[in-house]
Amino acid sequence: MTEDQTESAGAPLSGFRVGVTAARKLDEQVALLERRGADVVRAPALSLAPNHVDQRELRATTEEVLSAPVDLFLATTGVGMRAWLAAADEWGLQERLIEHLGHAEILARGPKSVGALRRFGLRELWAPESEEFDDVLDHLRGRDLGGRRIVVQEHGQSLSMAGHALRRRGAEVVTVGVYRVVPAEDPEPMFALIDLVADREVDAVTFTSAPAVAAMMDAAGSTGRRDELVSAFQADVLASCVGPVTSAAFEMWGVPTVYPERSRLAAMVKQLEVELPSRRDGLGVELAGGHQLLLHGDEVLLDGTEVRLSPATSAVLQALVSNPGHVVSRQALLAMLPSGTAGSEHAVEMAVARLRAAIGTRSVQTVVKRGYRLAVAHG
Repeated sequence: MTEDQTESAGAPLSGFRVGVTAARKLDEQVALLERRGADVVRAPALSLAPNHVDQRELRATTEEVLSAPVDLFLATTGVGMRAWLAAADEWGLQERLIEHLGHAEILARGPKSVGALRRFGLRELWAPESEEFDDVLDHLRGRDLGGRRIVVQEHGQSLSMAGHALRRRGAEVVTVGVYRVVPAEDPEPMFALIDLVADREVDAVTFTSAPAVAAMMDAAGSTGRRDELVSAFQADVLASCVGPVTSAAFEMWGVPTVYPERSRLAAMVKQLEVELPSRRDGLGVELAGGHQLLLHGDEVLLDGTEVRLSPATSAVLQALVSNPGHVVSRQALLAMLPSGTAGSEHAVEMAVARLRAAIGTRSVQTVVKRGYRLAVAHG
């Protein structure tokens, strides 16, 4: 037995098969998982080649940005900011662009974009702790945007819908598509992973970017197995994300996810050490107030006493327990409801009301305009 095999024997992920969709830092992630005993399936979703930048289009957009004062600038990624300013430097426009953006109110999505801004002497006025772009947009709700000129730096995927929403509120919006990510050159490993997920032959799949989620869904659609893939993620296969931005890409599919408090690769792997064994033994959480909740198959135990739930209420509880302490959107919960359930958010509200009656009214919290979360103990 080799040293690596000796180390993995009896390791926390021994006996679990995990799919990895990352292209960047693939070997590092595989090593972290295999060191903990996991059987790893490599299936890069995206190309390892540098993100594609359309120089001609980017320069035209940059000149449009410079054509008039900017009131609000929304920065979404560090790599995008660096690529944009590097390109501007090649055109002799970097100093002018930095000064131009420096007169605007700057909102940043997260610490990486903040770091890139400060590197070039730009200072953000505000950034959400969540690192979610939706929270940047929420920060603008209630403000009069009529006549305001807003520049939005995109993050590999189009933010055109966000632009349209801001325009409806009277803003003039320029979206800066710095780069585009493209699928992996060889799609066969991804096709193979999709089959494994759809057939419930893997325990978890890790995702380190929102475009990787989109690429997998597109690939599954092309093979005709997207519905099976989504169903597997909803029921048996854990979707493990590096952070809330990646997790949000699953919301439109109604797929529950888990992600660590810190958006880091090592933290995601560490979380899997706990999540996968707990799913084998049954999902358990400690609720606020010290109550113990355990799901084992169809059985639900609250402080050791069985709680009987309807199929719809049980489905909502499963989604909330799979994401303890994190918000699950009404749309995601609606997608989890059994077929035949009335397809409206009212059905979700009724299931949540019944769940509160069963496990405690304070155990399920409403997060206004976003969804619900399980009130779990901290510490």
